[in-house]
Amino acid sequence: MSSDPCSAVPPLVIGLGEILWDVFPDGRRFGGAPTNFACCAARLGTGSVTTGMVSAVGHDDLGRQALQRLTDRGVNIDGVAQTDRPTGCVNVSLDESAVATYTFAPDAAWDTINWTSRLAELAPQTRALSFGTLCQRSEVSRQTVTRFLKSTDEDCIRILDVNLRPPHWSEQMILQSLELANVLKCNDEELSVLGSLINCSGNETDVLQTMISHWNLQLAVLTRGSAGSMIINRAGQVSERTAESASVVDTVGAGDAFNAAVAIGMLNQVPLPRLHEWAGQVASFVCSSSGATPSIPTSLTFAHLFPATDFDQ
Repeated sequence: MSSDPCSAVPPLVIGLGEILWDVFPDGRRFGGAPTNFACCAARLGTGSVTTGMVSAVGHDDLGRQALQRLTDRGVNIDGVAQTDRPTGCVNVSLDESAVATYTFAPDAAWDTINWTSRLAELAPQTRALSFGTLCQRSEVSRQTVTRFLKSTDEDCIRILDVNLRPPHWSEQMILQSLELANVLKCNDEELSVLGSLINCSGNETDVLQTMISHWNLQLAVLTRGSAGSMIINRAGQVSERTAESASVVDTVGAGDAFNAAVAIGMLNQVPLPRLHEWAGQVASFVCSSSGATPSIPTSLTFAHLFPATDFDQ
Protein backbone atom coordinates (compact mmCIF):
# COMPACT_ATOMS: atom_id res chain seq x y z
CA MET A 1 0.00 0.00 0.00
CA SER A 2 2.92 2.33 -0.37
CA SER A 3 2.34 5.50 -2.30
CA ASP A 4 3.59 6.05 -5.82
CA PRO A 5 7.21 7.25 -5.46
CA CYS A 6 6.73 9.49 -8.46
CA SER A 7 3.78 11.26 -6.88
CA ALA A 8 4.40 14.80 -5.65
CA VAL A 9 1.70 14.50 -3.00
CA PRO A 10 2.40 12.33 0.08
CA PRO A 11 -0.42 10.00 1.15
CA LEU A 12 -3.16 11.57 3.26
CA VAL A 13 -3.75 10.24 6.78
CA ILE A 14 -6.95 11.29 8.58
CA GLY A 15 -8.15 11.30 12.17
CA LEU A 16 -11.93 10.84 11.97
CA GLY A 17 -13.89 11.69 15.11
CA GLU A 18 -13.77 13.61 18.35
CA ILE A 19 -11.67 16.65 19.18
CA LEU A 20 -11.73 17.38 22.89
CA TRP A 21 -9.81 18.56 25.92
CA ASP A 22 -8.76 16.12 28.62
CA VAL A 23 -9.35 17.77 32.00
CA PHE A 24 -6.84 16.33 34.49
CA PRO A 25 -6.70 17.19 38.19
CA ASP A 26 -3.75 19.46 37.41
CA GLY A 27 -5.13 21.13 34.29
CA ARG A 28 -6.48 20.80 30.76
CA ARG A 29 -4.70 19.03 27.89
CA PHE A 30 -5.52 18.65 24.22
CA GLY A 31 -6.80 15.21 23.24
CA GLY A 32 -9.34 12.84 21.72
CA ALA A 33 -8.28 9.45 20.30
CA PRO A 34 -8.50 10.32 16.56
CA THR A 35 -7.01 13.74 17.30
CA ASN A 36 -4.07 12.15 19.10
CA PHE A 37 -3.71 9.75 16.16
CA ALA A 38 -3.58 12.62 13.65
CA CYS A 39 -1.08 14.63 15.69
CA CYS A 40 1.21 11.62 16.18
CA ALA A 41 0.93 10.62 12.52
CA ALA A 42 1.92 14.13 11.48
CA ARG A 43 5.04 13.96 13.63
CA LEU A 44 5.99 10.34 12.95
CA GLY A 45 5.40 10.73 9.22
CA THR A 46 7.14 14.09 8.81
CA GLY A 47 8.04 14.40 5.14
CA SER A 48 6.34 11.14 4.16
CA VAL A 49 2.62 11.78 4.81
CA THR A 50 0.17 14.64 5.04
CA THR A 51 -2.36 14.57 7.85
CA GLY A 52 -5.79 16.02 8.42
CA MET A 53 -8.65 15.96 10.89
CA VAL A 54 -12.38 15.46 10.29
CA SER A 55 -14.35 16.68 13.29
CA ALA A 56 -16.06 19.72 14.82
CA VAL A 57 -15.28 22.27 17.54
CA GLY A 58 -17.26 25.09 19.05
CA HIS A 59 -17.19 28.81 18.40
CA ASP A 60 -15.45 29.20 21.74
CA ASP A 61 -12.00 29.74 23.16
CA LEU A 62 -11.33 26.01 23.53
CA GLY A 63 -12.32 25.50 19.90
CA ARG A 64 -9.96 28.21 18.71
CA GLN A 65 -7.17 26.75 20.85
CA ALA A 66 -7.86 23.28 19.44
CA LEU A 67 -7.60 24.48 15.86
CA GLN A 68 -4.35 26.24 16.68
CA ARG A 69 -2.94 23.13 18.36
CA LEU A 70 -3.74 21.04 15.30
CA THR A 71 -2.20 23.59 12.97
CA ASP A 72 0.92 23.86 15.14
CA ARG A 73 1.32 20.08 14.91
CA GLY A 74 1.06 20.04 11.14
CA VAL A 75 -2.50 18.70 10.94
CA ASN A 76 -4.75 20.18 8.24
CA ILE A 77 -8.03 21.54 9.64
CA ASP A 78 -10.04 21.93 6.41
CA GLY A 79 -12.24 19.05 7.57
CA VAL A 80 -12.97 20.57 10.98
CA ALA A 81 -16.24 22.48 11.28
CA GLN A 82 -17.13 25.07 13.88
CA THR A 83 -20.58 24.76 15.44
CA ASP A 84 -22.70 26.39 18.13
CA ARG A 85 -22.14 23.40 20.44
CA PRO A 86 -19.32 23.68 22.99
CA THR A 87 -15.94 22.15 22.23
CA GLY A 88 -15.75 18.71 23.81
CA CYS A 89 -14.25 18.12 27.26
CA VAL A 90 -13.64 14.97 29.29
CA ASN A 91 -12.74 14.66 32.95
CA VAL A 92 -9.77 12.30 33.34
CA SER A 93 -8.84 10.55 36.56
CA LEU A 94 -5.71 8.44 37.01
CA ASP A 95 -5.38 5.47 39.35
CA GLU A 96 -2.24 4.55 41.27
CA SER A 97 -0.88 2.83 38.16
CA ALA A 98 -1.46 5.98 36.05
CA VAL A 99 -4.27 4.27 34.10
CA ALA A 100 -6.96 6.73 33.04
CA THR A 101 -10.74 6.69 33.31
CA TYR A 102 -12.94 9.20 31.47
CA THR A 103 -16.20 11.10 31.98
CA PHE A 104 -17.40 12.82 28.80
CA ALA A 105 -19.42 16.03 28.65
CA PRO A 106 -22.70 15.58 26.72
CA ASP A 107 -23.87 17.42 23.61
CA ALA A 108 -20.42 18.46 22.42
CA ALA A 109 -19.41 19.95 19.07
CA TRP A 110 -18.07 16.59 17.86
CA ASP A 111 -21.57 15.16 18.28
CA THR A 112 -22.64 17.28 15.30
CA ILE A 113 -20.15 16.51 12.53
CA ASN A 114 -22.14 17.15 9.38
CA TRP A 115 -21.38 15.93 5.88
CA THR A 116 -19.97 18.68 3.65
CA SER A 117 -18.60 19.07 0.15
CA ARG A 118 -15.12 19.31 1.66
CA LEU A 119 -15.49 15.90 3.29
CA ALA A 120 -16.71 14.53 -0.03
CA GLU A 121 -13.40 15.70 -1.52
CA LEU A 122 -11.23 14.43 1.34
CA ALA A 123 -12.62 10.91 1.62
CA PRO A 124 -11.41 9.53 -1.76
CA GLN A 125 -8.03 11.19 -1.23
CA THR A 126 -7.50 9.46 2.12
CA ARG A 127 -4.98 6.62 2.18
CA ALA A 128 -5.24 5.77 5.89
CA LEU A 129 -7.55 6.79 8.72
CA SER A 130 -8.48 5.93 12.27
CA PHE A 131 -12.00 6.10 13.73
CA GLY A 132 -13.71 4.78 16.84
CA THR A 133 -17.04 4.21 18.52
CA LEU A 134 -17.15 7.24 20.84
CA CYS A 135 -17.73 9.76 18.06
CA GLN A 136 -20.66 7.66 16.88
CA ARG A 137 -22.69 8.13 20.06
CA SER A 138 -24.81 10.70 18.17
CA GLU A 139 -26.80 9.90 15.05
CA VAL A 140 -25.51 12.96 13.17
CA SER A 141 -21.84 12.14 13.60
CA ARG A 142 -22.41 8.41 13.12
CA GLN A 143 -23.98 9.04 9.72
CA THR A 144 -21.07 11.27 8.70
CA VAL A 145 -18.45 8.77 9.88
CA THR A 146 -20.21 6.00 7.95
CA ARG A 147 -20.51 8.08 4.80
CA PHE A 148 -16.85 9.12 4.98
CA LEU A 149 -15.70 5.51 5.36
CA LYS A 150 -17.89 4.35 2.48
CA SER A 151 -16.52 7.17 0.30
CA THR A 152 -12.87 6.11 0.66
CA ASP A 153 -11.14 3.99 -1.97
CA GLU A 154 -11.09 0.23 -1.49
CA ASP A 155 -7.36 0.20 -0.67
CA CYS A 156 -7.62 2.88 2.03
CA ILE A 157 -6.41 1.63 5.43
CA ARG A 158 -9.46 2.01 7.69
CA ILE A 159 -8.49 1.39 11.31
CA LEU A 160 -11.24 0.81 13.85
CA ASP A 161 -9.81 1.83 17.22
CA VAL A 162 -12.67 0.36 19.22
CA ASN A 163 -12.11 2.62 22.25
CA LEU A 164 -15.15 1.49 24.26
CA ARG A 165 -16.24 4.21 26.68
CA PRO A 166 -19.41 3.15 28.55
CA PRO A 167 -22.18 4.02 28.04
CA HIS A 168 -21.34 5.48 24.63
CA TRP A 169 -21.44 2.32 22.52
CA SER A 170 -23.68 -0.54 21.47
CA GLU A 171 -23.18 -3.98 19.95
CA GLN A 172 -24.82 -2.81 16.72
CA MET A 173 -22.42 0.14 16.52
CA ILE A 174 -19.40 -2.15 16.90
CA LEU A 175 -20.64 -4.63 14.30
CA GLN A 176 -21.42 -1.89 11.77
CA SER A 177 -18.00 -0.33 12.35
CA LEU A 178 -16.24 -3.66 11.84
CA GLU A 179 -18.02 -4.05 8.51
CA LEU A 180 -16.50 -0.74 7.38
CA ALA A 181 -12.98 -1.31 8.75
CA ASN A 182 -10.09 -3.40 7.44
CA VAL A 183 -7.83 -3.05 10.50
CA LEU A 184 -8.84 -3.58 14.12
CA LYS A 185 -7.14 -2.14 17.19
CA CYS A 186 -8.36 -3.01 20.67
CA ASN A 187 -7.09 -3.62 24.18
CA ASP A 188 -7.41 -6.83 26.16
CA GLU A 189 -10.65 -5.80 27.88
CA GLU A 190 -12.22 -4.78 24.58
CA LEU A 191 -11.17 -8.05 22.95
CA SER A 192 -13.34 -10.04 25.35
CA VAL A 193 -16.33 -7.90 24.35
CA LEU A 194 -15.60 -8.36 20.65
CA GLY A 195 -15.18 -12.11 21.05
CA SER A 196 -18.55 -12.40 22.73
CA LEU A 197 -20.23 -10.68 19.77
CA ILE A 198 -19.34 -13.62 17.53
CA ASN A 199 -19.44 -16.29 20.26
CA CYS A 200 -15.72 -16.84 19.89
CA SER A 201 -13.79 -18.42 22.75
CA GLY A 202 -10.17 -19.44 23.12
CA ASN A 203 -6.95 -17.55 23.73
CA GLU A 204 -6.23 -14.06 22.43
CA THR A 205 -4.56 -15.36 19.28
CA ASP A 206 -7.55 -17.56 18.45
CA VAL A 207 -10.02 -14.70 18.92
CA LEU A 208 -7.99 -12.24 16.84
CA GLN A 209 -7.52 -14.75 14.03
CA THR A 210 -11.24 -15.53 14.04
CA MET A 211 -12.05 -11.83 13.83
CA ILE A 212 -9.62 -11.35 10.94
CA SER A 213 -11.32 -14.17 9.08
CA HIS A 214 -14.86 -13.13 10.02
CA TRP A 215 -14.48 -9.52 8.88
CA ASN A 216 -11.77 -10.05 6.26
CA LEU A 217 -9.37 -7.73 8.09
CA GLN A 218 -5.85 -7.01 6.94
CA LEU A 219 -4.50 -6.68 10.46
CA ALA A 220 -5.56 -6.95 14.11
CA VAL A 221 -3.73 -5.11 16.89
CA LEU A 222 -4.06 -5.99 20.59
CA THR A 223 -2.57 -3.70 23.23
CA ARG A 224 -2.15 -5.03 26.77
CA GLY A 225 -0.68 -2.09 28.66
CA SER A 226 2.28 -3.16 30.76
CA ALA A 227 1.92 -6.73 29.42
CA GLY A 228 2.91 -5.67 25.90
CA SER A 229 1.09 -6.10 22.59
CA MET A 230 0.28 -8.47 19.75
CA ILE A 231 -0.25 -7.90 16.02
CA ILE A 232 -1.62 -10.53 13.63
CA ASN A 233 -2.00 -10.11 9.89
CA ARG A 234 -4.26 -11.76 7.34
CA ALA A 235 -1.50 -14.17 6.32
CA GLY A 236 -1.45 -15.56 9.87
CA GLN A 237 1.84 -13.96 10.86
CA VAL A 238 1.91 -13.25 14.59
CA SER A 239 4.13 -10.70 16.32
CA GLU A 240 4.20 -10.49 20.13
CA ARG A 241 6.25 -8.02 22.12
CA THR A 242 6.67 -7.22 25.76
CA ALA A 243 6.18 -3.60 26.77
CA GLU A 244 9.18 -1.34 26.30
CA SER A 245 10.86 -0.35 29.55
CA ALA A 246 9.66 3.11 30.55
CA SER A 247 8.90 5.23 33.58
CA VAL A 248 5.15 5.72 33.19
CA VAL A 249 3.82 9.23 33.73
CA ASP A 250 0.38 8.51 32.24
CA THR A 251 -0.96 6.15 29.59
CA VAL A 252 -3.20 8.70 27.84
CA GLY A 253 -2.53 8.70 24.09
CA ALA A 254 -0.11 5.75 24.09
CA GLY A 255 -2.48 3.53 22.12
CA ASP A 256 -3.18 6.34 19.65
CA ALA A 257 0.54 6.81 19.03
CA PHE A 258 0.91 3.04 18.54
CA ASN A 259 -1.97 3.25 16.07
CA ALA A 260 -0.32 6.08 14.13
CA ALA A 261 2.90 4.08 13.74
CA VAL A 262 0.89 1.08 12.51
CA ALA A 263 -0.87 3.20 9.88
CA ILE A 264 2.34 4.75 8.55
CA GLY A 265 4.11 1.40 8.66
CA MET A 266 1.33 -0.25 6.66
CA LEU A 267 1.34 2.56 4.10
CA ASN A 268 5.04 1.91 3.55
CA GLN A 269 4.80 -1.89 3.68
CA VAL A 270 7.13 -2.18 6.66
CA PRO A 271 7.50 -5.85 7.66
CA LEU A 272 5.39 -6.80 10.66
CA PRO A 273 8.22 -7.37 13.21
CA ARG A 274 9.84 -4.01 12.46
CA LEU A 275 6.51 -2.19 12.37
CA HIS A 276 5.62 -3.69 15.75
CA GLU A 277 8.96 -2.77 17.29
CA TRP A 278 8.60 0.84 16.14
CA ALA A 279 5.00 1.13 17.35
CA GLY A 280 6.04 -0.17 20.77
CA GLN A 281 8.87 2.30 21.05
CA VAL A 282 6.58 5.20 20.16
CA ALA A 283 3.91 4.13 22.67
CA SER A 284 6.56 3.76 25.37
CA PHE A 285 7.77 7.30 24.77
CA VAL A 286 4.23 8.67 25.09
CA CYS A 287 3.74 6.76 28.36
CA SER A 288 6.89 8.38 29.72
CA SER A 289 5.58 11.87 28.91
CA SER A 290 2.71 13.96 30.23
CA GLY A 291 -0.37 14.29 28.03
CA ALA A 292 -1.51 12.55 24.87
CA THR A 293 0.51 14.42 22.22
CA PRO A 294 4.02 15.06 23.56
CA SER A 295 6.78 16.24 21.26
CA ILE A 296 8.01 12.97 19.74
CA PRO A 297 11.78 13.05 19.12
CA THR A 298 13.18 12.91 15.60
CA SER A 299 14.89 9.63 16.48
CA LEU A 300 11.46 7.94 16.50
CA THR A 301 10.15 9.34 13.21
CA PHE A 302 9.66 7.14 10.16
CA ALA A 303 12.19 9.01 8.03
CA HIS A 304 14.89 8.60 10.67
CA LEU A 305 14.30 4.92 11.44
CA PHE A 306 13.50 3.75 7.91
CA PRO A 307 15.74 5.75 5.56
CA ALA A 308 15.87 2.91 3.03
CA THR A 309 12.95 1.52 1.09
CA ASP A 310 14.35 -2.03 0.88
CA PHE A 311 13.19 -3.63 4.11
CA ASP A 312 14.74 -6.96 3.24
CA GLN A 313 18.19 -5.63 3.99
